[in-house]
Amino acid sequence: MKSLIVIIILLIIHLQYRLWYGDGGIREIHAYQQRLDELKEQVEEKKARNEALYAEVLDLRKGQAAIEERARYELGMIREDETFFQVLE
Repeated sequence: MKSLIVIIILLIIHLQYRLWYGDGGIREIHAYQQRLDELKEQVEEKKARNEALYAEVLDLRKGQAAIEERARYELGMIREDETFFQVLE
């Protein structure tokens, strides 16, 4: 009878070890879940960035106003009939 109890206790210890530390154990699942959460967050950031870029591309394709605005602010360009004033502080 004592040997049966010892065998059952050893079996329980072995199963607990596999549950916590073995292949596909709780620690490994937790680590995979954290990595999955990080990747989901990165995907959401990339989606937001892609949507903003897509909206900008559509705006540039639509008309000259967006192109003119970018030329003004990024390149400092002006039209032929405009006068440029530079304010120095």
